Amino acid sequence: MIERILNNGYEALVSGLCAAFFAQVIKFIIFTIQSKKINFKIFTTTGGMPSSHSAGVMGLSTSIGLIAGFDSTVFAVAIGYALVTMYDAAGVRRAAGKTAACLNKMMDDFYKHDVQALGGKLKELLGHTPFEVIMGALFGILFAYSLHQYLLNY
Repeated sequence: MIERILNNGYEALVSGLCAAFFAQVIKFIIFTIQSKKINFKIFTTTGGMPSSHSAGVMGLSTSIGLIAGFDSTVFAVAIGYALVTMYDAAGVRRAAGKTAACLNKMMDDFYKHDVQALGGKLKELLGHTPFEVIMGALFGILFAYSLHQYLLNY
């Protein structure tokens, strides 16, 4: 069974998906420790530490590099995709989150009594800090490398 996913697209896919999933698990654990309460919605939200988007795309890219070579065209495409995704997570989506926070504050000030009647508050935690993106990327790289080594030595 292991030989069916070693050094092919299945390994890359498993690496990316599992890196993103386990980053969400880490995010859940960090949130639970910091807030001292359990919130399962963390598994489906964006933002927070570490970035699961960064972990997923860097896990996929690293796995492709290990399989096809870091000088291959497919790795260049994968790393380009990863860089755009990480830039979006730390740039555009973070700016949208800050805008939502500002609008929510304005709505609270203007409609003190009934914000819910207007559709409720906007979601503020959309993006990541650069540190959260970097930590997610490092986690994805380490996860892909560890998975590859495990499959080679199994």
